[in-house]
Amino acid sequence: MRQFIRHPSDLPIEYTIGDLEAPEKENLNNISQGGLRFCVSNKIKPGSSIHIRIPIRTPAFEAKGVVVWCHNYNDRYEVGVKFADETTEFNIRMIEQVCYIEQYRKEILKKEGRKLSGEEAAMEWVEKYAKDFPR
Repeated sequence: MRQFIRHPSDLPIEYTIGDLEAPEKENLNNISQGGLRFCVSNKIKPGSSIHIRIPIRTPAFEAKGVVVWCHNYNDRYEVGVKFADETTEFNIRMIEQVCYIEQYRKEILKKEGRKLSGEEAAMEWVEKYAKDFPR
């Protein structure tokens, strides 16, 4: 059984491995309190230290982690990252909520044809679902 619930996402993510200076950019697959998963073009060695940046708010969410696994997935690689600092819980909860809000925005567009801004979607989502969001 999983220790943390995974939250699906397609948010942009930036990462650097070790001391590399230029960040690589990909999209997040999912995130939980314990870590995250995303796909890359080139294999990353498990055990590598990684710096994650998710620019969904100001200031951007940033965390250090360790690559715990890297598996071939079609013509790319799925990478699993464990957060190195357990104090990232509040920031992760914010990202989880942003993931749900973005998913809500897309569902409203598909179901109702309404094009919501991020702020409008957040306001509606909070009013409808925030009270039920797991603590």
